[in-house]
Amino acid sequence: MGRLFGTDGVRGIANADLTAELALGLSVAAAHVLAEAGTFEGHRATAVVGRDPRASGEFLEAAVVAGLASAGVDVLRVGVLPTPAVAYLTGALGADLGVMLSASHNAMPDNGVKFFARGGHKLADELEDRIENVYDEHRTGAPWERPTGAGVGRVRNYDEGFDQYVAHLIGVLPNRLDGLKVVLDEAHGAAARVSPEAFTRAGAEIITIGAEPDGLNINDGCGSTHLDLLKAAVVEHGADLGIAHDGDADRCLAVDAAGEEVDGDQILAVLALAMREAGTLRGDAVVGTVMSNLGFKMAMEREGITLVQTAVGDRYVLESMKEHGYALGGEQSGHVIVLDHATTGDGTLTGLMLAARVASTGRSLADLAGVMRRLPQVLVNVRDVDKSRVTTSAELATAVTEAEQQLGTTGRVLLRSSGTEPLVRVMVEAADIEQARAVAGRLADVVKSALG
Repeated sequence: MGRLFGTDGVRGIANADLTAELALGLSVAAAHVLAEAGTFEGHRATAVVGRDPRASGEFLEAAVVAGLASAGVDVLRVGVLPTPAVAYLTGALGADLGVMLSASHNAMPDNGVKFFARGGHKLADELEDRIENVYDEHRTGAPWERPTGAGVGRVRNYDEGFDQYVAHLIGVLPNRLDGLKVVLDEAHGAAARVSPEAFTRAGAEIITIGAEPDGLNINDGCGSTHLDLLKAAVVEHGADLGIAHDGDADRCLAVDAAGEEVDGDQILAVLALAMREAGTLRGDAVVGTVMSNLGFKMAMEREGITLVQTAVGDRYVLESMKEHGYALGGEQSGHVIVLDHATTGDGTLTGLMLAARVASTGRSLADLAGVMRRLPQVLVNVRDVDKSRVTTSAELATAVTEAEQQLGTTGRVLLRSSGTEPLVRVMVEAADIEQARAVAGRLADVVKSALG
């Protein structure tokens, strides 16, 4: 059996890769592993379970709930809510475990299972490894120890979770949004109720699109991976800004009044300055990844803010934030973590805080985002090469050095081997898009010849 857990839980095509049997088995394994680790010691265990609106989430939720209850864990079923809401409620309710069923921005046929530890934090790698190993042991025949009678878990719906989460969002906002007109694209996903309710309670006038999930249309031509509808709606309605989420609403991208995209790096830049002004940007630092745009780094340096860069993936951003006590971090994709108020990326919270900055300053989003100039970035995927030699090839190293010399201080090169496919990603930034394309093309050719 190949490794099940990726960088963000277990994910695959629902009812093909991710079956009801797998979801049930992983849930039972998680309960046993956490019990062995002492998480449940001295009390009856409780789990919070939520999902996005995918049709497959209905049977997968049932499987997860059955697995947990059969292992003696009481379940609070919160229904369709964003991933960050499940994380928040896991902490706020003092639950021992949280489970979210979602494949985030992936297409509808996919789904995923993500576990949260007590406090709403992602499970440590070693716990995920243990869950996977225990699941595999019992999948091949070893019987589970099963409680009976009053020892089995009880299941109830926790409808209060919706209002509890929205109240949390409103409670941490620095100011109201009165006077703002905002278009919200909910990706027909998990935030279809939460985000409009939160923005309305905060005082904004809202127009919603992509807010009619039917189980089949999640992320379909809308949301943070398809911004054209939002751009058109913002211009059509004369809105101050637009906010786009993905299917599980842990991401946020934005659109300014002219219909121009504001990406995750720009959002981080705006929030970093706002938080420094408020005295909440600990260490005067923000955490990004190696894929953060060079323009973001240059802007932060100019403003006297340190950019700490990690490997690609929000889990690595979060690890750095927790280790060093930083308050703000995220990715270009719009996965923004405000650690004082959330344990994971929270697209609704990010959108609210961005809108709050517009409202408090009286400046347009375009003006605020103008703190950084996004340098043109070209990404080329070179397939069917020996990615293991990307860091040892002398020919490739020479080509990279020559490219970096050509780009100078206003450009950079990044080569990364894919973690899941036989390919190498070539990323080039430059002050001019044509230069970036030319350099990326040449490097891609060298990757093919040197590693093919």
